[in-house]
Amino acid sequence: MLAKPLTTIAKNGVGAFVFSCRKIEFSYCERSGSSRGMIEYLQNHLIPFAKENPQLEVVVTPRPSKHPLITGTYLNRKQKQVCVRNKKPDVIAEVVKLIRDNTGVTAKKRFKKPVISTTESIRGIWSPFHTRPHSI
Repeated sequence: MLAKPLTTIAKNGVGAFVFSCRKIEFSYCERSGSSRGMIEYLQNHLIPFAKENPQLEVVVTPRPSKHPLITGTYLNRKQKQVCVRNKKPDVIAEVVKLIRDNTGVTAKKRFKKPVISTTESIRGIWSPFHTRPHSI
């Protein structure tokens, strides 16, 4: 008698979980004062963050004479950029977690009109019975 092959059953939220964020890129200027918090974050907090999240590709690039940016790239090929100019390292850590946990899907309008009504007009549907009574 043959044994049943072992397979994983995909259940909603149980089993293999795939993060939608694939890559986080840190861009900063080495001489700029607006990048001071970013440089401190990179020196003290980036390596523990990268060890906690091995599924993410972490890239650090210098960007001379520009404000610091954090860019997240997602599975659906969308990108989210957040400028962290003059931010402290703890605020930058919150921004990095926000980018990591985001799905990359942009919010869309759900309805074309804010109110759904059976009548298009404020006054309602016109009827000859709503006017002055006719005299014959």
